[in-house]
Amino acid sequence: QVQLVESGGGWVQPGGSLSLSCAVPGSITAFRVMGWYRQAPGKQRESVATVTRGGVTDYGDSVKGRFFNSRDNALNTCDLQMNSLKPEDTAGYFCYAGLSTGSGTRNYWGQGTQVTVSS
Repeated sequence: QVQLVESGGGWVQPGGSLSLSCAVPGSITAFRVMGWYRQAPGKQRESVATVTRGGVTDYGDSVKGRFFNSRDNALNTCDLQMNSLKPEDTAGYFCYAGLSTGSGTRNYWGQGTQVTVSS
């Protein structure tokens, strides 16, 4: 069973910054894609940012230009730098890893970490 261990998060005022990190015991090079999703109360889980094994990133429209996703294949981490945070960014943030198999993609999730943006 693959474990994704998240750290970071917490409370910040609007306009502030936070960083999240997702660590994997072992190599992450097998994961075709890694990234972050978030879910606010009463809302569906949405994609925030993803990064492929080759470093190609993709961002949700609401976070483009403010959030930056990266992965370090040597340190086995996937990090999310969040800048210019807004109250609407408040949500539980979940690390995601996708492993390609012969029959499709196997998805792995972290336990989630809370991000709260308020004054």
